[in-house]
Amino acid sequence: MRKLILGVSLLALAPGIASAESDDAIVVTGEGLPLPPGTPAYGSVTITRERLTNDASSRIEDVLRDVAGFAQFRRSDSRSANPSAQGATLRALGGNASSRALVLLDGVPQADPFFGYIPFTALVPDRLSLIRVTRGGGAGAFGAGAVAGTIEMVSAGRDLLPDLSASAFYGSRDATEMSATITPDLGTGFVSASGRWDRGDGFYTAPASQRTAADARAAYDNWSVGLRAVAPVSDTLEIQARGLVYRDERTLRFAGADSSSEGQDASIRLIARGPWQVDALAYIQTRNFSNIVISSSSFQKVLDQRNTPSLGIGGKIELRPPVGEDHVLRLGSDLRISDGTMYEDAYSGFTGLVTARRRAGGQTSTLGFFAEDDWTLGNLVLTGGVRADHWTITNGFFEQNDALGLSTTRNNFPDRRAWRATGRAGALFNTSETLSLRAAAYTGFRLPTLNELYRPFTVFPVVTQANANLAPEKLKGVEAGFDLRPMDGVSVGVTAFYNRLDNAIANVTIATNTRQRQNVDAIVAKGIELTAQATLADFFLSASYAYSHSVVKASGVQSDLNGMAPAQSPRHMASATVGWQPQTGAQLSATLRYTGKQYEDDLQTHVLPDALTVDAVASWPVTSALSLVARAENIFDEKVVTRAVADSIDLGTPRTLWIGFRLNR
Repeated sequence: MRKLILGVSLLALAPGIASAESDDAIVVTGEGLPLPPGTPAYGSVTITRERLTNDASSRIEDVLRDVAGFAQFRRSDSRSANPSAQGATLRALGGNASSRALVLLDGVPQADPFFGYIPFTALVPDRLSLIRVTRGGGAGAFGAGAVAGTIEMVSAGRDLLPDLSASAFYGSRDATEMSATITPDLGTGFVSASGRWDRGDGFYTAPASQRTAADARAAYDNWSVGLRAVAPVSDTLEIQARGLVYRDERTLRFAGADSSSEGQDASIRLIARGPWQVDALAYIQTRNFSNIVISSSSFQKVLDQRNTPSLGIGGKIELRPPVGEDHVLRLGSDLRISDGTMYEDAYSGFTGLVTARRRAGGQTSTLGFFAEDDWTLGNLVLTGGVRADHWTITNGFFEQNDALGLSTTRNNFPDRRAWRATGRAGALFNTSETLSLRAAAYTGFRLPTLNELYRPFTVFPVVTQANANLAPEKLKGVEAGFDLRPMDGVSVGVTAFYNRLDNAIANVTIATNTRQRQNVDAIVAKGIELTAQATLADFFLSASYAYSHSVVKASGVQSDLNGMAPAQSPRHMASATVGWQPQTGAQLSATLRYTGKQYEDDLQTHVLPDALTVDAVASWPVTSALSLVARAENIFDEKVVTRAVADSIDLGTPRTLWIGFRLNR
C-alpha cells in the first residue's frame, strides 16, 4: 500500500527533501518547491501560524507590524482606512499608497491590478501556515515590483487544519467576527472551504473637538469565502487550485463617505517534485472599487468614484534541473498583465449637481525571464540571480465630459515599452552552529500603477493629481548582517542596509492643497534592523526594531524637497510580543508596538506624532476542542494620529475589547 503523507511539513522546506522520499510515497503538502539553501543570505523574518492566530485584532496587516519596518500608506488598519491606501512597503522608502513590496499568496501576486493596494480583509490569518518577510529587492519569480521586499504567505496544509475549525467574537462598538473552515480529505488529497464575516459600528475618527453633525462612525462590513483543493496526480506530481470571493464596505469619517471593494480570484498550480522539479501556476483576478468623497466644508458629495473594474492575469513557470547536489538551479519566466478603467462623477459642493463625468484607464504588463543558482561549498553558500523584464504601459487615456455629456477633455497617452535588467547576489557563511554571516546586493524596479498614472484622488481638502508620464522606479541596495543562536531556543539577527530608490514616485505639493504624483530623483534609506526570538520553559519572546534614516534627493523645481524625510516614513519602529504558554494549553501574551514620528506630507508641514500601543490575548481551554478567548487592542487607549492636514486630524483604532471562542475538532 502506498504511503500517504498529508499536510505541510517543516521538513518540506529543506533542500532536496522532495527527492528524499521513497519511491512509493505520495507527498501532498499544498506548498511550493523547497526553499533554496541560499535564501537566508537575503535575511528574512518568519511569522508562524501560532502568532498569526493569536493577534489581538485578528487582521493580517496588524500581524505584519511584528516586522519592524512594515508600513502602509497610513497607520489605519482595514476597518477605518480607505482600501486604496493600503499598499505595503518596507524600509521607510516613502508612502504613496501603492505596494512597493511584492505580496504573494501561494506564489500568486495579491496587489490590486488597478491600485496596487493589498486586499487585507480577504487574507485571513486562520487560513495560513506562515508568512515570510524578506526586506530588500528580489530577482526570483515575479521579482519585478519587489523594490522594498517580498511578503510570502503560505496557506495552511492538512496537518494544520482540523476537520472543522470555527471562531466567533463579540467586541466593542457592537462588533462581531465569525469564521469557519471545513477540511475533509478528498481521496489522497484534501479540500478546504472557509468563510469569514466581520462587521462593526466603528469609532469616530475625528477627535471630539473637531466633530460636526456630518461626522459618522467608521463602520465596516466585510466577508470572504475561499476554497482550496490539493490533490496528487502521481507520486511526484501535485495540483493545487484556489478560489476566493470577497466584498469589503467601509464608511470614512463623514456620513455618506462610503467605499466598497470586491474581488473574485482563481489560480491553479502544478508542482513536480521529481528529479526535474517544476513550479507552474496561472491566475486571474477581477476586482472593483467605488468611493464617495464628502466635502469637509459643505459636507456634500463632491465626487463619486462609482466604478473601477480591473483585471489581473498572469502566471509563471519555474524549472529546477538536476545539476548536482551542490547546486540548486532555477530557470523560469513570469507574466503579469493589469487592465482597468475608472468611472467617476464630480459634483458641486453647493448645488449638488453633476459638474463633470470622467473616465480613465489603461494597461500595464511585465514579461520576465529569470535564472538563479545556489552553490553550496561546505559551510559557504553562494547565491545569485538575474532577471530580464520587458515592460509596457499602453492604451492610457483620460476623458472628461460636462454635465450635458459634451466632451471637454480627451487625452490619449503614448504607449511606452522597454527592457529592464535586474539582479541580486548573496553569500551565507555558517561559521558554526551558533553563528551565520550573510551579505547581499540587489537591484530592482517597479512600474507605476494605473492608479498612479491616471486616477486623481481627494482627501479633503487636499487633491492629488495623477501623472501619465511617470517613469518606473529603480532600486539598488546592499546589506550585511549576522544571525546568532547562543543557546537552544534563542536567536538574534542584525542587518545593516543601504537602499537607493531612483525615480521614486511621491505625492509632490505643487500648490495650496494640491499635489501631483511625480518622480523625485531618489529616496535614500539606510539603517539597521534587529530581530530576536526566545523560548525558555513556558515563556516566549519575539521582538523586532528598525532604524531607518530616509531622505529625499531632489533637484530642479523639486529642490525644496532635497534632504527632507519622505512622507509617511517613521525613523523608528519597534514591536515585541511576550507570552506564557504552559502545558495546560492556556496562553497569555502581550504585544507592544511603537511607531516614531512621521510626516503627513512631502514638505514636512504636518506631523504625525509617535505612538505606543499595547495589545493582549488570553486563551483558556474549556475542553480539548474548545477554548475561550479574550482579546484587547490598544489597552491604554493611545491616540494614534493617522492623518493630519492643518488643524484637521484622524485617529486610529481606540481601545477595543473582544470575547469569544475557538473550536478545533
